[in-house]
Amino acid sequence: MLNKNSNLNSGFTLLELLIVIGIIAILSIVLVIMINPSEMFKKARDSQRMSDLATLKTAIEVYKTNSRTPALAGGTNTGCKGTTSSDTAYDTANDHIYYSYPSDIGGVNQSLISVTTFDDVIFSGAPAQVVKANLGLTDSNGWLPINFSSLPGGSPISSLPIDPVNTIADKTAPTNTDLVYRYICSEKTLSFELDTTLESTAYTETDNKMASDGGNNVNYYEVGTNLGLMNIESPLAKIPF
Repeated sequence: MLNKNSNLNSGFTLLELLIVIGIIAILSIVLVIMINPSEMFKKARDSQRMSDLATLKTAIEVYKTNSRTPALAGGTNTGCKGTTSSDTAYDTANDHIYYSYPSDIGGVNQSLISVTTFDDVIFSGAPAQVVKANLGLTDSNGWLPINFSSLPGGSPISSLPIDPVNTIADKTAPTNTDLVYRYICSEKTLSFELDTTLESTAYTETDNKMASDGGNNVNYYEVGTNLGLMNIESPLAKIPF
């Protein structure tokens, strides 16, 4: 004969429910700590940065291979570091270092860089920058001064990638911690260097990509055909030609 009171104690008591809820809360906290969403986002951005620079490197090499007279910075490459006979020193009146940070964040000319000392060198005049709407252009009017669109088959990339954060904390004193892309080329050899700053622990400590990229600066992730072109802090804005 069934005991009609046999199911009365089959449910959870309030105390048991509180214990279960507490355990779930603790496990959730532990899981969040283990996963570390902030670090995951940083690592994802770093992966994009490394992929973007690899894409740009390939695009520049395709451009150089398929162009009779490659122009890596200005029609006669005068915007590249050095001269046709030397790339060990800047021609401070003509040479430039390019980066992906626009001039019009907050309004016209509101994010202009106000210094002229970059890579431990004082350049002539105040730097100028391209506007945000033009950053991705591949016709030499984007942040990278190369006319990829001039190739017979068209540009090897649809638009120039920019840093996923793309910001400079202090426009009066840019540092190597600013998350932007940088570019420099050699007028003598037509070699080039692309730099970015990585932010995740995974790629700055556990597997330090900036220290193992073959470049001369552990504060940048460096890609290109001459990783000794830039030395210290180098994000000089693009000067129009």
